[in-house]
Amino acid sequence: MTEARAVSHRCGIKTAWVDGAATAEGAVASVAAALSGEPVGQLLVFFSSAYAADEINVAFSRRFAGTPIAACSSAGELSPAGNLDRGVVAVAFPKSGFRIVSASLPNVDELDVERTADIVRSLRRRLDAAPDAKAGASRFALSLIDGLANAEERVVSVIDQALDGIPLVGGSAGDDLAFRRTALIHDGEVKLTAAILMIVETDYPVEIFKTDNFEPTDVKFVVTASDDGARTVRELNAEPAATEYAMAVGLDPENLSPMSFASHPLVVRVGGEYFCRSIRRLNPDGSLSFFCAIDRGLVLTLARPLDVVEVTRAELERLEARLGGVDLVIGFDCVLRRLDAEIRQKRRPISDLYRQYNVVGFETYGEQYRSMHLNQTFTGVAIGYAGAA
Repeated sequence: MTEARAVSHRCGIKTAWVDGAATAEGAVASVAAALSGEPVGQLLVFFSSAYAADEINVAFSRRFAGTPIAACSSAGELSPAGNLDRGVVAVAFPKSGFRIVSASLPNVDELDVERTADIVRSLRRRLDAAPDAKAGASRFALSLIDGLANAEERVVSVIDQALDGIPLVGGSAGDDLAFRRTALIHDGEVKLTAAILMIVETDYPVEIFKTDNFEPTDVKFVVTASDDGARTVRELNAEPAATEYAMAVGLDPENLSPMSFASHPLVVRVGGEYFCRSIRRLNPDGSLSFFCAIDRGLVLTLARPLDVVEVTRAELERLEARLGGVDLVIGFDCVLRRLDAEIRQKRRPISDLYRQYNVVGFETYGEQYRSMHLNQTFTGVAIGYAGAA
């Protein structure tokens, strides 16, 4: 059996991870052995789509019977040892210092707005009524959303409003760039076309964040023909979308790839700030499919990347100063950031930086930050050392 590794953090959270296990059962058994001996209040798990979600679910349900579990498939896993290629990462929250409630949100492709808002408000009431709830304690929310349901914008908007000021971060489940099937697991059940929401109250200082490594250029595109529901753009500037984009970045349209899209991101301006709208794939008809919703008439700006290591380091240093030390970071990192880091030979230094700050999480098909669904961004929550007085 491939042996898992584990780290105990000062706040009481323990993270365990395994890479390269032959089977889901073997991976989970190894993780369970690394976490043995300590009571777990909540498990948060990220797993490679090389493992069947049903098998991961059965294995975790058997070895952690009675423990609440929230999990999703990924496009890559982040552990305290760095990036994993075929991994399982588990974040074990202790029963003391953290109060956590969670729920699954079904059928997000046909979102029932009122039902979803009611579920979120019910979670808040449950947390308020918890016998160990503490006035003035820090709260944050984590979302895991099906990355192929094309529903994140609606889901995040409803959740954020119903959270009534509790800050939200999260990520869209992936499947290693296959774009066939992503999966979520919540309390013993595999969920498809769904989302999971966790609300966390803790005695430790926390701060949510987002950072990206691009800046806008003067090159503009107007979406002149699109299939909004499918997040597909047929025309940019009244020209075939792939042709117009490829000409702007100096590439042959037939050679466009995920690497091309990662190196030449598109951004949209909202409220004076730019947010990435990444391209998912080139379609046979020359249209472009996106990871985010794209509407006709939207103005997109070509962006140029900045040094991903230096930009990310500056944000983590800011968090360290704000919190008086970072114990760990639960992070949601766009898979396109990893592809761009590979192109620019930055994957090792960014992985080293993540290890320095105990970043755990997964590579996503999209990121959530408050009311926004984003691409090519690193979002997450940093947890500090010191407990509340």
